[in-house]
Amino acid sequence: MSFSRLMWYLQAFPRLALGTGFDSCTDAQKNALLSQDVFCSHHSRDSWYLQESNQGHTDFQSVALPTELRYQYFKYNAQRYYQKAGANIISNLGTTNKIGKKGGLFFPFSDLCDMNLIVDVGNTFTKLAVFDGGTLVFHQNAFPEHVALQIKEICDQYPDMTNAIISNVGKLDKTVMAVMNVFCEVHELGPSSKKPFKNSYATPHTLGADRVALATAAFYHNHNGNTLIIDAGTCVTYDMVNDYGEYLGGAISPGLAMRYRAVHEQTSNLPLLEPYEPLDFIGNSTDTSIHSGVVNGICLEIDGVIDQYRQRFEDLTVILTGGDAHFLSKRLKNTIFADSNFLLKGLNHLLEYNKH
Repeated sequence: MSFSRLMWYLQAFPRLALGTGFDSCTDAQKNALLSQDVFCSHHSRDSWYLQESNQGHTDFQSVALPTELRYQYFKYNAQRYYQKAGANIISNLGTTNKIGKKGGLFFPFSDLCDMNLIVDVGNTFTKLAVFDGGTLVFHQNAFPEHVALQIKEICDQYPDMTNAIISNVGKLDKTVMAVMNVFCEVHELGPSSKKPFKNSYATPHTLGADRVALATAAFYHNHNGNTLIIDAGTCVTYDMVNDYGEYLGGAISPGLAMRYRAVHEQTSNLPLLEPYEPLDFIGNSTDTSIHSGVVNGICLEIDGVIDQYRQRFEDLTVILTGGDAHFLSKRLKNTIFADSNFLLKGLNHLLEYNKH
C-alpha cells in the first residue's frame, strides 16, 4: 500500500479516524472502503476504530488495523501524528536521557501487535505463552515429550494466532517445529535475528537466545535507564543494558539446583537435597549446613553483584526473573523487581521487531 493511498483512507473518512466506527459511515463511504480491500479477513468491520481512553485522549493501543496499513503508517508518519494526537504509545520517541543515542522512532511494537505464540525451550522444560498485543493471556510449562501436542491444543484454542517465535537453549524435538509451521509463521531466534538494542558483546554469535530476550525486555521496559537483569534458572545469568540502549554483557554462574547437585555429585557422602530456606545461617546438621551454604551463598552472591553494578551505574533498576526468582527474592537485601515472565515479554517484543 502506498503512503498516498494510506493518507487517502484517513482523510476521506474522518469518522473512522475519530473513532466513531464503520457503522457511522455513509453507504457511499462503506462501499468505497470495501472496494479498496481495507479490511483483513480476521478483523471484524465493526472493530476498526480508534477507541477513546478514560483519560480523554485517543488510545492507539486499542486499534485493530490491518498489518500492512498499520506498518506503513508507522513507517512514514508515526512520530508526527502520535505526538499531535497525544496518543498513549510512549513518551519521547527515539530518545534516552543521553539525547539521541537510541536513534529515531523507538516505541514498543507489541502495544499494537497481533496475537503471538511464544515458545521458550529451556534446559529443564519448555515455556509456552500467548500474547494478545502486549498482554500475556496464557502461559504454561511443558515437559519435552508433551510440547508438540500442547502447541497444537493452544493453536486450536486461539485460531486467530498467525505468528510465533521460538527460543531454544535446550534440546528441541523436530516435531515441535513441524507442528508450529502448520499453524503459524515461525521466527526462530538466532544470531541473524534483528535486535532493538546495540550489542557490544565481544562474541555476539555465542550470546544465548535467552539472554537476548532478557536484554530486549529490559530495553523496552526501562528504555531511559540502566537495567540489570538477573535470571535465576539452571544457571544464574546477569545481563546489563545501559541508558544508551547498549547491551554490555554480564556474568554466568551456577544456579540453585546445580549447586545442590554439585555438592552431592562431587563428594562421596553428602546427600542430594531439595532447596529449602534455612532458619539460621549456622547449620547444626549436615543437611542444614548444606542448605545454609547453598542458599546463603547464592543470595550473598546476587546481593554482592548488585552492589558492584550500583557503584558503576546510577539509578540502576534490577529485575529478577527465572524459575527460582520467587524463592530467592525473599532473601535478598537489595531492592529488586521480580517478574517471572520477563523473558517471555522480551520474546514477544523480538517477534514484533522482526516482523517489520
